[in-house]
Amino acid sequence: MRFDVKKNALSLVVWALLLTAPLWVDRVGAYPELVTQVVVMGLAAMSLNFLLGYTGVLSFGHAAYFGLGAYGVGLTIRYLMPSTMAGLAVGVLVGALAAALIGPMIVRRRGVYFAMVTIAFGQVFYFIAFRWNNVTGGDDGLTNWHRENLHLGFATFKLMDSPYDFYYFVLAVFAICTGLMALILRSPFGRTLIAIRENERRSRFLGINVNFHIWVSWVVSCTFMSVAGALYALLNNFVDPRAFYWSQSGVFVIMCVMGGMRSFWGPLLGAAVYVVLQDYLSSVTPNWMSFIGLVFVAVVLFFPRGFLGVLRRRASE
Repeated sequence: MRFDVKKNALSLVVWALLLTAPLWVDRVGAYPELVTQVVVMGLAAMSLNFLLGYTGVLSFGHAAYFGLGAYGVGLTIRYLMPSTMAGLAVGVLVGALAAALIGPMIVRRRGVYFAMVTIAFGQVFYFIAFRWNNVTGGDDGLTNWHRENLHLGFATFKLMDSPYDFYYFVLAVFAICTGLMALILRSPFGRTLIAIRENERRSRFLGINVNFHIWVSWVVSCTFMSVAGALYALLNNFVDPRAFYWSQSGVFVIMCVMGGMRSFWGPLLGAAVYVVLQDYLSSVTPNWMSFIGLVFVAVVLFFPRGFLGVLRRRASE
């Protein structure tokens, strides 16, 4: 199969920037943990976009699976096994299983009703983490654990000691997830999701089992979200109930809209803008969220296709 350089130019630019980030991050006044956070939150936003941008279903409860992934890795490393990979696997498994069980109860809802039901389930997990003090640490968060170095036999990645080793570990997981995401979206199943997004009624007339496809899209989206949550907990060596809170889901939606919902890399760009603005503005003013809110309103009013849409339009002129 022939590789179209022009068609994949954006992907090449994204991967060039991500792979070379340790070489230029210091020169632009940033630091490795910030770039790692961009990649993690970018994965979270792209996970939500799989459901929102490509299936056309809005969820305000994705923070629940972000939090399940985060607590899954933290609880595993603290109480069961001091292993980064084991914790990551448990976090992803817990998030995927919860999504698979909750999915059938919500896939028949649409619009605001779907969004509200997802918030309700998310708040259930939030209050469990908040109240179960002797296990989760309650409002103080889960502490006294940290990510472990990764031993592969032929090499050791110093995930705890080297921020750059951890960055490339996160980038490798990000590459696997985005590769799988792209593969699914280019498959007949992915095309079916887009058809459902464009016209659900017509899709039903064609004999497509819409509810089943939305359920699968929901599970896939939440699974990738739990990966992002687990990586976020590993980045901070800490997790608290705010990872479950509905406002965290709102942040993911903001990232998707700012970057460009119906594009593959748009949410990553939105996450980068959000994380960088948050890091800078929070050091200048305690009202940093107000300024991000103004940016979000400006994007919605003047750039409905997000920042990536603006860049593509400028490139085509």
